[in-house]
Amino acid sequence: MKFDAARPYNDLPTLPPAPALESRAVLKACIGARAALAELKALGDLIPDQAILINSIPLLEARASSEIENIVTTGDQLFRFAGTPSDAGADAATKETLRYRTALADGYRSLSERPLSTRTAVDICRTIKGGEIDVRTTPGTALANDRTGKIIYTPPEGESLIRDLLGNWETYIHATDDVDPLVRLAVQHYQFEAVHPFTDGNGRTGRVINLLFLVEQGLLDIPVLYLSRAIIRRKNDYYRLLLGVTVKADWEPWLLFLIDAVGETARWTSARIRAIRLLLDRTAAAMRKSAPRIYSRELAELVFAQPYCRISNLVEAGIAQRQSASTYLKTLVSIGLLEERKAGRERLFVNPALLALLMRD
Repeated sequence: MKFDAARPYNDLPTLPPAPALESRAVLKACIGARAALAELKALGDLIPDQAILINSIPLLEARASSEIENIVTTGDQLFRFAGTPSDAGADAATKETLRYRTALADGYRSLSERPLSTRTAVDICRTIKGGEIDVRTTPGTALANDRTGKIIYTPPEGESLIRDLLGNWETYIHATDDVDPLVRLAVQHYQFEAVHPFTDGNGRTGRVINLLFLVEQGLLDIPVLYLSRAIIRRKNDYYRLLLGVTVKADWEPWLLFLIDAVGETARWTSARIRAIRLLLDRTAAAMRKSAPRIYSRELAELVFAQPYCRISNLVEAGIAQRQSASTYLKTLVSIGLLEERKAGRERLFVNPALLALLMRD
């Protein structure tokens, strides 16, 4: 039957795909991307305090992944509110983007308890959307062109069918065949987006799962790959190639796109980690030279783990009591390493060099 975008795609083929996927071009792309991932994985050891990476790169990923869905905030807003126990005062887009970061962190922790599964996907989507979302049970979901309103894809309908397709997707994720993990990454991502199991949040949920899959497969230790950067740079290609698999079973261009995106962003992220380490070392040296009485490596690392630092951060880290903590941060302002900003009644001590590094593309 000819594909009809306006009809539920209940004939979505199950996994694995029928055609052989590992062409020469695909395997060559896998070699390059896996080398880039291996370098990124090793570079994590350059940063002694892993919170520096966990508190920065995933926020960039959260912002870009949300922007793909037209949820736009600024890096400044994200880093400001990321360090607070509550996001009170943040605008709606910032709150939703921060929930993406939370979903990624929670999903990463869940891997120590259970493998990737439908349950993982449901938990991720609930966190992102901030509500009790579950697998779709009612008809009427269709994807339309943002500009023209024309329907471009209608996912499968019926809770039983959707759960069966997710069960098949789960099995494929954990298959023990000899297909390269990066090929399986691209295939499972296509399938998840084609099943489109939730009424909203599918794209972001699928992109969180991509990072968790790389961790589960041992290709990363922590989910610090800024993968959505490559997708947002080629957003039209991303959607066009996904649809090409649906309409024409045109797998190779889609596989090459996502595998190349992994390699590109692994190299970008590696460069950022090297730059963060260099900046951290320079900051520590400047602190030691210009403010030796307050210097400690722990203090230097803290203002990188918390680019928007608060007096309470120093107290909680055991670096200083409140009055001394205030003195420490003001000293770092006086020697040009931090900037003091007021936000209502709150005083924030911002690491401008780190924020500039992270925001620079």
